Amino acid sequence: MLRSSRLRKVLRTGGLMAACALAGGALFSVSSVSSHTRRSSSSSGRSTAEGNSAALVTQGRQIFRFDDFGDNAFWSGALQLDKAIEGRSHGGVGPGVSPKTALSLGLKVDASALPHSVLSALKAGKVNLDSPATTLALIKLNAVVGVKGHFSRSGRMTSIGLTCAVCHSTVNNSVAPGVGQRHDGWPNRDLNVGAIISAAPNLKPVTDVLGVDLATVRKVLASWGPGKFDAELFMDGKAFQPDGRSAATLIPPAYGMAGVNLHTYTGWGSIPYWNAFVAILEMHGQGDFTDERLDDPVKFPIAAKNRFGHVRVHGGQRDLVRSKLPALQAYQLSLRAPHPPRGSFDRAAAARGERLFNGKATCASCHLPPTYTEPGWNMHRPAEVCEDAFQASRSPENAYRTTPLRGLGTRNRQDRRFYHDGRFHSLNQVVEHYNSCNRLALSARERSDLVEYLKSL
Repeated sequence: MLRSSRLRKVLRTGGLMAACALAGGALFSVSSVSSHTRRSSSSSGRSTAEGNSAALVTQGRQIFRFDDFGDNAFWSGALQLDKAIEGRSHGGVGPGVSPKTALSLGLKVDASALPHSVLSALKAGKVNLDSPATTLALIKLNAVVGVKGHFSRSGRMTSIGLTCAVCHSTVNNSVAPGVGQRHDGWPNRDLNVGAIISAAPNLKPVTDVLGVDLATVRKVLASWGPGKFDAELFMDGKAFQPDGRSAATLIPPAYGMAGVNLHTYTGWGSIPYWNAFVAILEMHGQGDFTDERLDDPVKFPIAAKNRFGHVRVHGGQRDLVRSKLPALQAYQLSLRAPHPPRGSFDRAAAARGERLFNGKATCASCHLPPTYTEPGWNMHRPAEVCEDAFQASRSPENAYRTTPLRGLGTRNRQDRRFYHDGRFHSLNQVVEHYNSCNRLALSARERSDLVEYLKSL
């Protein structure tokens, strides 16, 4: 969601944390200093680089999971989503959000954040999943993935913010459906973002930005469905495709991005660019953001009107995003794509499919192993992939990125929706599309083998 210019002042809240490290050394005799320095500097260089890398990843994981960049000023201060979660019995409004309701909306619970006693009670069916009080307790434990609660000294929740993990993490359901160990970087294809936003008591900030009435906003949010979000809506105001389908796209994975140039289905920019874009223009965190491309009043009328390409913090407030981008990028780059489970594909067929992938089927002309995208500028015009230009035309590049395929086998088992908008519902449909588009003349056996290879990635 995006703020209007009227909301910028209320969104500028929070503080910034920083850490420093000091190092020292010893001086030996003049005769041994030169050779010792050469030896130790080489070793120290490796140690410093490795230590810095590990520290960045650790810091980035904390940011990815628990840092809301001060966006609680928007989700609570403006939309008042915290009041809908609390319910009237806890000082909010309405019936409140129970764990059962939260899970039905696709929110996940991190079992590792739960005390042993709570886990035991949950497994025994002794936890009240119909009570908003239970939801508040889970938020206080940092157990609701991607939801950051802020609490007073008395223990009352004062606001909630959202973190990267709300969309880009899920759980393995090891305890119960929606409850288990975290899988960071995995797209939460159960998350109904539109329904969650629609539950906020005050949607006036959204209607003001889009320039439409409340009924229209609710219709658009309802059209997204689980696992989808429309980041461009608040840039261009295009809620639906020409054929009437929702303009929302699938939440993408955040893993397997090492060596990949552009972050999203339609380009836009690098990992730190997109992290800043989302943290400030979508999550509504407190920070500076610059992109003069958003000044185009024809392509991005809403963004241009609201000066979203020139966001600055004011009034002595501090940027809560910029300093965190390096660590956040380091953590994302450390997230490897998951391997498909054993028995999920035919190995012999996959071996034949790999030869097709690299040969007759020409897949590797764009999806080059091991990143399974192109090094350099990995963008293609819609006609090259025999697709409509709607989503491509909403980005500055007017093109589609060659999507990295690592983790495809896991996504096949997780969701079975493919392409930027989920238009294909099986890998068979994807292969059929390119077989026709590129006039490959693959036999039924070859197409089947190619699918098995894709399932192995």
